[in-house]
Amino acid sequence: MRTHREIHLEGRMTLEEAGIADSRSDAWLLMEYVTGMTRASYFLRETEEMPKDQAAVYREMIQRRAQHIPLQHITHEAWFYGLKFYVDRHVLIPRQDTEVLVEEVLLEAGKMQAGSRFRILDMCTGSGCILLALLSVMKEAEGTGVDLSAEALAVAGRNSRELGIPAVWKRSDLFSDISGMYDIIVSNPPYIESHVIDSLMEEVRDHEPRMALDGTEDGLYFYRRISREAGEYLRPGGVLAFEIGYDQGGPVRLMLENAGYEETRVVKDLAGLDRVVLGRKKQEEHHV
Repeated sequence: MRTHREIHLEGRMTLEEAGIADSRSDAWLLMEYVTGMTRASYFLRETEEMPKDQAAVYREMIQRRAQHIPLQHITHEAWFYGLKFYVDRHVLIPRQDTEVLVEEVLLEAGKMQAGSRFRILDMCTGSGCILLALLSVMKEAEGTGVDLSAEALAVAGRNSRELGIPAVWKRSDLFSDISGMYDIIVSNPPYIESHVIDSLMEEVRDHEPRMALDGTEDGLYFYRRISREAGEYLRPGGVLAFEIGYDQGGPVRLMLENAGYEETRVVKDLAGLDRVVLGRKKQEEHHV
C-alpha cells in the first residue's frame, strides 16, 4: 500500500512526462475528485495509506489524462458561471472567457423592456451553459437552446434537469426549424478557420467536436448566416450577441451594422482580447 502523497506525486510525474501543461494542477484535481478531499484535509491525511479502490481509479484517470484526454471529459464536470455542468466529447468544454458574453447579455437585458417575460434563444447551444447561466439569473425568462447535434442537445437537457433550470431544447440547422419572436438571441458559434484546427492543442483538436469548432474557410460563416437571419426572430429593440475569436471583432461588428443593427460594440475579455460583439435591432418607426 502507498500513501496519498506517494500516489499523488506518481500521478504528477506521469503527467509531466506526458507533456501535460497543467500537470501539477491536473494531478491534484483528479486526486480531489477521486478522494473528495480538500487541500486542507489532504495535508492532514497525505501520509495515510490510500485505499486500493481509490488508488486504482486515480491511476486509471491519470493514464487517460496522459493521453491528452481533457480533464473535464474524464471527470465529466466543468464549472461555468458558478454552475456545475456535465460535459462529454459531444460538446465544447465551457470556457471562463465565455462568461463575458453572459455578463454583457445580462447588462443589455437590464436596459430592456420585454413585457412580462423575456424570451431568449441560444443558437449553437452545445452543453447549454450560456442559456442556463442566463436563466439562473433571469429567473422569469423563457429560454430555447438550439443545436444541430442531437448528442449535444442530450447533454444540454441533462444539465437543465440536474441544475433544475427549465428550458426548451430544439434540434435545428440554425433557424430552419425556429418560429416565434425573441428579445435576446445569443450565440457562441463555431468560429475557428478550418485550416487552423489541425494546429490546435491535442486536447481540443482530437477530443472536442469538430462541428463545434469549424467556422469554415475564414471562420465567419455562422456569423454571416445568423446576422442575416436573426432579424426575422428578434423583436424591435432586441439584442443579438456573439462570442468571437480574438481577431474577429471588426468583421463581425460590420456584419451587424450592415444588417441594420444599432448600438453595436465590441467587448474585450480579461486578457484584453476581443471576445463579444453585440448590437440592438432597430425600434419600429411610428408614423403619425
